[in-house]
Amino acid sequence: MAVAQPAISRIAKADNYPSRPVRVIVGFPAGSAVDVVSRLVAQPLSQRIGQPVVTEDRPGAGGTIATETVVRARPDGYTLLLANNANAINAALYPNLNFNFIRDIAPVALIGGAEYVMVVNLSVPATTVAEFIAYAKASPAKINLASPGNGTTPHVLGELFKMMTGVELVHVPYRSSYLPDLIGGQTQVAFTPLPLSVEFIRTGKLRALAVTGSTRSQALPNVPTVGETVSGYEGSGWFGLAAPKGTLAAVIERLNAEMSRIVAEPDMKARLIEIGVPPMSLSLADYSKLIADATEKWAKVIKAANIKAE
Repeated sequence: MAVAQPAISRIAKADNYPSRPVRVIVGFPAGSAVDVVSRLVAQPLSQRIGQPVVTEDRPGAGGTIATETVVRARPDGYTLLLANNANAINAALYPNLNFNFIRDIAPVALIGGAEYVMVVNLSVPATTVAEFIAYAKASPAKINLASPGNGTTPHVLGELFKMMTGVELVHVPYRSSYLPDLIGGQTQVAFTPLPLSVEFIRTGKLRALAVTGSTRSQALPNVPTVGETVSGYEGSGWFGLAAPKGTLAAVIERLNAEMSRIVAEPDMKARLIEIGVPPMSLSLADYSKLIADATEKWAKVIKAANIKAE
């Protein structure tokens, strides 16, 4: 009976989950693409599990502060991470992290892909990727590439583009939003999350040259992919929930099932697609593989481009 008691207790906790609010920790500031996605799914998840789901922004160090907060939290399902492509990048970008993302985090549920789009200021005399490459090669090291910081996904996507095309772009990292300067012309090009830039594209304040994924975006169906011009180029991300390693399997399975139902709802699908987050549902094993593959891919780019954390 003494041996069986802990197992019985754990089953009871799983059966009662959740009995209080659930926190979703976000590693980027309010208004960021990660924050937008977290808040979008929080309400329907709250309705399905019968408890408040609260988004808590803890920006800093490219998302590593938030990730470590979750890694160190009790594995009880009440502290989750809104995981994203930055977590895969950070594994190589920060060699002295106090955690190992793949080892110390349990994947919970994939929400959707993260689409990025190559956009330029309207003064740039290019309407296609091919024209931009020609323009950049005619003006080496005179075009500014904006990003939210060294080693961020927009920066890494830009470095991959530079490597595969041979163009010289001057990276300009920002600590706050780079979009005002991009629209104003202080910088000329960026590989920006679609959720942040789609309205600027639709209202004609920025020009979209291409999306970075392997297929065209349903949000911008007339915009080609970079790969249609630069063979082999592909750079997409993802958004999903993760929990501390050791979280009860029953809790993870509950959250996985609920999130799969949420992203399959027609209204939610439409909202996610509209902002450039195509909904996706994967098994826990396939979600784990997606994270591992992304970690391996971006580690190669970071090494080849010699990207260092700020």
